[in-house]
Amino acid sequence: MYNVDIVKEGGDGNLKTYEVGNVRYDGKVYFLIRRTEDASICVYPTKYLKHKTTSNRSPNTVKRIAFSLSYFMGYLKEQGRQFEDVYEMTYSAQMEFFQNFLYWVKGGKHISGEVRKIPDNGTCNAYLHDVFGFYQFLEMEYEQFGSLLVLSDKTISYTNAIGVRKTKLCRSFDGYLNAVSSKGRTIERKNIIVLLDACTNCRDQLLLLLLAETGFRIGELLGVRYVEDIDYQGCRIRVEPRADNENEVRAKYEEDRWAKVSKDTFDILLFYYAKYRKLLKESEYLFITLSGEHAGQALTEDAVNAMLRRLQKKTQIKVTSHMLRHYFANERRKNGWSLELISQALGHRNLQTTINYLNISNEELVEASEELFRKNAALYMADKLL
Repeated sequence: MYNVDIVKEGGDGNLKTYEVGNVRYDGKVYFLIRRTEDASICVYPTKYLKHKTTSNRSPNTVKRIAFSLSYFMGYLKEQGRQFEDVYEMTYSAQMEFFQNFLYWVKGGKHISGEVRKIPDNGTCNAYLHDVFGFYQFLEMEYEQFGSLLVLSDKTISYTNAIGVRKTKLCRSFDGYLNAVSSKGRTIERKNIIVLLDACTNCRDQLLLLLLAETGFRIGELLGVRYVEDIDYQGCRIRVEPRADNENEVRAKYEEDRWAKVSKDTFDILLFYYAKYRKLLKESEYLFITLSGEHAGQALTEDAVNAMLRRLQKKTQIKVTSHMLRHYFANERRKNGWSLELISQALGHRNLQTTINYLNISNEELVEASEELFRKNAALYMADKLL
């Protein structure tokens, strides 16, 4: 089966229209880019997307890369260039060319239509980062392609999830837009209670509760199978990486982890299972579609996002699955969990990612400092210096 998303590059109706499509083969979803004017496949970008899929990158990640490349192809067409033309450019010309791509998407020219959502600097940089990944693939895979002059080798340091300091070599670009550092948006407990009350069924209530209590990514939670991945004695739920989920979700990394669930929430899980036992018998997944032609099939991310939008419209409370993940992190911090524990529970690879989840205010930092100084008065005997 071939599925397709249409991407019209730029606001000018004369610009080329690209399709970002996908096909399922042998249990995997492969993405491709093709020109709608003649249905021809863009060979090198599609080969790169296949490489990412066979490297076990998640379908969502590969889809994001596909759209990034399609935007870049629209930019190339507007400039009257092919992707290989950059190899003939000098360093300064390459720098200007890629920076102009950033300004191009920043101006919303990558999407056609009167109403355009202008991406922030971080999103623009992410598009270009995906493009550089494509060029590095060409460099490694094909002899006729060389290296980009604007990418330089740099050593970066980071702290992994268990607090060990490490370094790695990466290719870096000095022309990215200045990205504003921001903490991820979370949600307040009182608003979660309102959302739970607004749910029309216990499945949706259970979904919200488990997102808030486990910190799982939505794709991880939708992949949970109620026989294999739930410890009914210990009230625990497991993330188990699988590439063959019916709803095309998957864990971000090839690592399994367990999360403890409160007794109250586990009771709701058991109630949900009892209420929809007949439908659940038709599937191995914990979360399923409850009605319609897809009743009994594994719930999809699109269906969850649609449900959250309905709740937002009903309650006027902004909510996403990722906000509940941030809520999990911040609640654990407030209850004394160490940064390392929170990082492992979230399935992060490095501590900085976890730190970015935590909404620590300046007031909290001041209060913590005052408490430290109060408990350790005259710690350095500074009072003796006066």
